[in-house]
Amino acid sequence: MAASVRPFRRHLTRLGTAGVRLLFPPRCAACDGELPELGDDFSLCAECRQTLGPEVWYGCPRCGSSLPDQEYVPIPCGLCRNTRLHFDAVFPLGSYASQLRDVVLRMKRRSGDSLSAAMGWLFTWRRGQLLTQWKADLVVPIPMHWSRRLRRGTNNPEVLAASLGEFLGIPARRHAVARRRNTLPQVDLSPHQRFQNVRGAFGIRRATGLKGRRVLLVDDVLTTGATCSEVAKALKKAGAATVAVAVLARAQGPGST
Repeated sequence: MAASVRPFRRHLTRLGTAGVRLLFPPRCAACDGELPELGDDFSLCAECRQTLGPEVWYGCPRCGSSLPDQEYVPIPCGLCRNTRLHFDAVFPLGSYASQLRDVVLRMKRRSGDSLSAAMGWLFTWRRGQLLTQWKADLVVPIPMHWSRRLRRGTNNPEVLAASLGEFLGIPARRHAVARRRNTLPQVDLSPHQRFQNVRGAFGIRRATGLKGRRVLLVDDVLTTGATCSEVAKALKKAGAATVAVAVLARAQGPGST
């Protein structure tokens, strides 16, 4: 009897879902346009997927800097060759100079978690092959100081890290790294000041199991690489073998962290 009821219940559930979609059509998380595709897991329209997540990123594999009209080659570019960076690779989704800038700023708001989740899935769709080939053991988001987290109400790298960890089938350790002090916002600082600002600002929590692990560090924006480099330094000091950075937007110049 119970078995015969299950198909009927599933049918009612499908009818209920279709009814909700009819009354409240799904909207794109980025542009708020109506989504024509039913059952779309991305929550992003086709146009936003294309503009926010280019199919290929031609850039330096060491620091992620854009290298227009060049192939993705395993050599350091001129921008990072003379800078000591403690991470080993960068996988960007796109450029901060594009429409990604507005999206990233909206993700930082208290109501930005749904947009962050949608962008996390877009990242895995566009850069999933690169991430899989890198063979990370765990995902770690850039931590936020508790006081800033209290004011903002969210930490979008944590949402992004959860999406990437689910896609890769590996743990997302959001408490692996602690921000020891509330550093100044990087946006108004020179490149040299940015590295000074975050020096010694991060510590590793106990029993995180980092020895010999390949870590995928997640952030929303990367400019000089100061923050990610300092966290990578702490991770390696705690035993991590290698650290790569997955970042939504790669910026080259003032205006981001």
